[in-house]
Amino acid sequence: MADSIEDAVSRALSDAPERNFRETVDLAINLRDIDLADPNNRVDESIVLPSGTGQDTRIVVFAEGETALRAEDVADEVLDSDDLEDLGDDDDAAKDLADETNFFIAEANMMQNIGRYLGTVLGPRGKMPTPLQPDDDVVETVNRMKNTVQVRSGERRTFHTRVGAEDMNADQIADNIDVILRRLFTDLEKGPQNIDSVYVKTTMGPSVEVPA
Repeated sequence: MADSIEDAVSRALSDAPERNFRETVDLAINLRDIDLADPNNRVDESIVLPSGTGQDTRIVVFAEGETALRAEDVADEVLDSDDLEDLGDDDDAAKDLADETNFFIAEANMMQNIGRYLGTVLGPRGKMPTPLQPDDDVVETVNRMKNTVQVRSGERRTFHTRVGAEDMNADQIADNIDVILRRLFTDLEKGPQNIDSVYVKTTMGPSVEVPA
């Protein structure tokens, strides 16, 4: 399957017109024979891409003490309990932060207050933080999440996710797609039978069907 995926990616990259910006490569997945009105059937997965996303991923960490100091070396922003309370009092700032950030990570003992102050902002956006347990390495967690994409269908039969950038090799992007499809095959009730079609394209380029 990987070879045929790579062929589709190569076509998508070669067919893309020249642009004056670095395009992302996106995957469109169309589902069938599945009731997405039932939340249990919806796709909602964080998937680590073996070749990375090809894009900058903005990560904010809620932490204090030693964990906060370590996080400052790798995260885009580190916020403490006082910052959290301030965001709770400033809805616009909280929404801006949520919209600008790909992933949040938080020390487990801060999760309750995050739910209290930011739950109504982060929850609907699917951006509640990943809890960091006392034994977890914050540096390792942040670096892993930089290569992570959120694959989420909601109630839609067609949904999209980023799988790379146009200057990545076709085999790297194909590896990313392969990992996503294998995860979907495992998660969906009927596996591959729940996937109607899959397409890959650059931001402005034509879609190319991917064998699934």
